[in-house]
Amino acid sequence: MGRSTNILVILGALLALLGIVGLAIPVFTTTQTNEVARIGDLKIQTQENASHAIPPLVSGGALVLGIILIGGGLFRRR
Repeated sequence: MGRSTNILVILGALLALLGIVGLAIPVFTTTQTNEVARIGDLKIQTQENASHAIPPLVSGGALVLGIILIGGGLFRRR
């Protein structure tokens, strides 16, 4: 039983941490390099930037679920 509570606490801590990061940094950008043309040894590439937004409801839900899992893991331990 001790191992499952440790997993709950660790999983809860990770979810809570991801929720906090999602609330602190709701928008992030990724870069993708695409090959447009290739003629022999010559390569023509482009870089595309894409912005991604994390909804506050998802971040808040992850934070709340993480806190619940931490509490459940600590409560089960006793």
